[in-house]
Amino acid sequence: MVQLVGSLRKELADSLSTCKVLVVGAGGIGCELLKNLVLTGFKNIEVIDLDTIDVSNLNRQFLFQKKHVGKSKAQVAKESALQFCPSANITAYHDSIMNPDYNVEFFRKFMLVMNALDNRAARNHVNRMCLAADIPLIESGTAGYLGQVTVIKKGMTECYECQPKPTQKTFPGCTIRNTPSEPIHCIVWAKYLFNQLFGEEDADQEVSPDTADPEAAWNPEETAARATASEKDGDIKRISTKEWARSTGYDPCQTLQQDDIMYLLTMDKLWKKRKAPTPLDWQQLENSMCPQEETPVSGLKDQQVLGVWGYCQLFQHSVETLRSQLQEKGEGAELAWDKDDPPAMDFVTAAANLRMHIFSMNMKSRFDVKSMAGNIIPAIATTNAVIAGLIVLEGLKILSGELESCRTLQASCFLSCKHLSPLRLHI
Repeated sequence: MVQLVGSLRKELADSLSTCKVLVVGAGGIGCELLKNLVLTGFKNIEVIDLDTIDVSNLNRQFLFQKKHVGKSKAQVAKESALQFCPSANITAYHDSIMNPDYNVEFFRKFMLVMNALDNRAARNHVNRMCLAADIPLIESGTAGYLGQVTVIKKGMTECYECQPKPTQKTFPGCTIRNTPSEPIHCIVWAKYLFNQLFGEEDADQEVSPDTADPEAAWNPEETAARATASEKDGDIKRISTKEWARSTGYDPCQTLQQDDIMYLLTMDKLWKKRKAPTPLDWQQLENSMCPQEETPVSGLKDQQVLGVWGYCQLFQHSVETLRSQLQEKGEGAELAWDKDDPPAMDFVTAAANLRMHIFSMNMKSRFDVKSMAGNIIPAIATTNAVIAGLIVLEGLKILSGELESCRTLQASCFLSCKHLSPLRLHI
């Protein structure tokens, strides 16, 4: 007769209570994963995350509340998970997993490592550490309604870097707002700016500098001070970007928000190892660069890369057109971004390219911007929950000695207007 503890065999339940697991990341997947682990019976968990909590996290990272804004994700996730199971032993690290302190010996402490990351560099690093330590790694990721879970074990499976990966389509908020390093980061920012000015405002699409960026305040004392300040406020008061734009008459010079660039420059820790942005002076450009760009550019219009003043003019014209469209629709109206709508596409092309110039990147043609802008995928809370559940199921197989039965799992979650359709799994 098989003896059960809850829904698990007693031998497996005992194993859960003694094995030590590492969770890398306490964001969208990580919050769901920590909850699942403690409710399944895992007792010894260590969680690490570099980030601090932002208002935009609250719509899908359910272990966090508004009072936690500015605090360490790992620490708050630990405290929230302990409410589900106070007897669990959870250690939280507010740090980067790529810190040299977390070396091969650190990884050898664990029976399982579970990735809940949002960037490729950290995934590559954890993959290499687990291979060196010979520890099973459960890798995961989501992109919109799609997600996947893969078990990686040295000598038995492919590693994370064995196959080329598709271009990343979701990006950390602090990268978009503070430290863009690729044109796609600027294109995402420009789409966010369009929605903040003309569409449905979304806290998850903030464009102003991210003051909670962990790189900007590495010292724990500074992070704690920010957290205390946000708690004293008790509520996050934000001025509507759309209302601010209306108050300026949608002035293109101000809409580019160069004050934000000046503010970013005060966050000097961000620029110790990367080139700082260069504020764009509209008046100076108008006086000095306009004559240089009167020479017509050859080639197809959509494949031309304009100069800086050319994109300033395109930005000004698109803002005026979109403002008129918004006024025609009446009070409280919103515009929806569509890559096939010329004024909307002009706006994103111009705003993205001007931001590329500010951050010393090569600018892109309208054709290239349109190709990238149409493939940006948002984060979906439902997918995170499904993937976190699959991570735990794969972990149970490993602890049961059934590593050979682990597979790469791909999940598709589709929402319709009436119901949530059944989960589709591909093995």
